[in-house]
Order: sequence, then structure tokens, then C-alpha cells
Amino acid sequence: MSELPAPPSTRQLGSSDIAISPIAWGMWRLAEDGRTVSEAAALVHAALDAGITLLDTADIYGFDGASGFGDAEALLGEVLAAEPGLRGRMVLATKGGILPPLPYDQSADYLRSAIDASLRRLKVDSVDLWQVHRPDILAHPQEVARVLDDAVTAGKIRTLGVSNFTVHQTAALNQFLGHKLVSTQPEISPLRITCFENGELDQAMMLGLTPLAWSPLGGGRLAKPETARDKAVAAELDRVGAAQGVSRTVAAYSWLMAHPAGIVPIIGSQQAGRIAEGTAAMQVRWTREDWYAVLVAARGERLP
Repeated sequence: MSELPAPPSTRQLGSSDIAISPIAWGMWRLAEDGRTVSEAAALVHAALDAGITLLDTADIYGFDGASGFGDAEALLGEVLAAEPGLRGRMVLATKGGILPPLPYDQSADYLRSAIDASLRRLKVDSVDLWQVHRPDILAHPQEVARVLDDAVTAGKIRTLGVSNFTVHQTAALNQFLGHKLVSTQPEISPLRITCFENGELDQAMMLGLTPLAWSPLGGGRLAKPETARDKAVAAELDRVGAAQGVSRTVAAYSWLMAHPAGIVPIIGSQQAGRIAEGTAAMQVRWTREDWYAVLVAARGERLP
């Protein structure tokens, strides 16, 4: 059985000169449960000390449907203000373009204000990666591109990406950008395999985009599978995990990382031990047979 290549210790962020860890940490729930600055700082240290350098947040993180917009960015900003040296150890990514209750606004005026507001909350002069969080169907991609290019030229943003875009939406925006996209952030997990066949990952490889996978554990369904399909996927991950001494979670991360597009799973846990555990995925090796066994279980039918 042929063994798939091991993931590299670092990856390039798209075609940029920015090196990132092959696993990221996401801060969707950083501002929940009354977390203090010192508690948030401990999680940041846990990620960085484990070798995870790509930290992902968004202006919408913290919003509970009524309040909290910007809270995750603001909390991270307090951490960075208290320990300025941390900024140089991380690749800082954020997102914008969601504006409840509209739900989306990527008009020129709003995008400019959203970018500036994120920088103020994060207490930084620039971010390494800024992604359009979800597509605004009412925004012309040329208008969006103009604002983003201006922000890069102004030194507010180093690189650009998209999140939850279709292949055509990605292509349209990239066409108008002078500073081309370096990333795409779709939902990818062993339970959500749409991107393996709908062209998203093929486009990422063609354009040189780094795929950043949100919800790589299927929104918690891998931890507690209920359907026959979910249980079948979990069983295949457990089989590989048991053979290599890792958990189902780690096996799931590593399964994504074995894809040639260079998928970077975003760990969503806000527990230091779980964050550090994720890096064990870099040591897991997959054969083609084992990798396809997970895919077949996820499809619920044999490949043609």
C-alpha cells in the first residue's frame, strides 16, 4: 500500500511569502463564558507553544444574536496589548463582511469601516490575512476588490482571502483584484466532503490558494456520531487512529491534511490541552487505501 506524503512542518500561505503552521487555531468562541484576558492569553500561548502560528478570528465572533459583535477580536486585542511580543509570533487572520441583521454588507463604505474597526479592536496596525467572511450577492466584485486592494496598498492588510465562496464567486473576485487571493476558507470535514468533488479544492490548487478548513470535526458530530453514516466514518478514523496511537479527532485533522491541496484544519476548541493535541496530526501517516476508506464511508456508497 502506498503511503501518502507527510505534511510539511510549515506551509506557505498561498503564493505569499508568509509561512504558516499546517494547523490553525480558531477563536470563534474565545469571548464566551466570561473568559478573562489572562485566560484568553493562556489559550494563545497554548497554541503558539504547540507550534500553531496561524490564529483565525472574525469581527462577527462573539455575536450571540443580540450583542457581542467584535468581542473575540477585542479580547484578543487586550491579550496583544498586554503582551506585545506575541504579535510577532503569530500569523493573524480575521474576517469581515457579515453585518447582522442584513445579513451581509460589502459595500465600499462598510468594508472600509469594517477593516478599520477590526484593526482598532485587535490593537494592531495590520493583519496578515483578511478574508471576506461570506459573499454579499448585492456587492459587485469589482467594488469589493477595489476596497481590498486599497487596504493592502495602505499597509492595513498583508494578504487577502475568501470564506464560504463558491468557485465562481472566488474566480470573479480574484479577476478584479490586483493583489490576488491567497486563501479560501470553506467548511471541510470527513463528514462534509462536498469540496472534494465540487471543484473548490481543484480551484484552490489551480490558483495557489491555501484551503483553511473550518469545522473540521463536523460541528461536533464526529465526537458523538448518531447516524449510520457518521458512525461509519468515525469507525474508519478510529481504526487508523488506534493503529497510530492517536484520537479520532487527530485522525480527522490528519485525514484532511493528507489531501494534495494542503488543507489546513482550524482547531475550534477553547481548551489548551485539545489545542496542543491537534499538532499530533502532523505525525499521522495515511495510505491511499485507508484515506479512500474514510471517503467511501462519508459518501455512503462506493466510488465509481
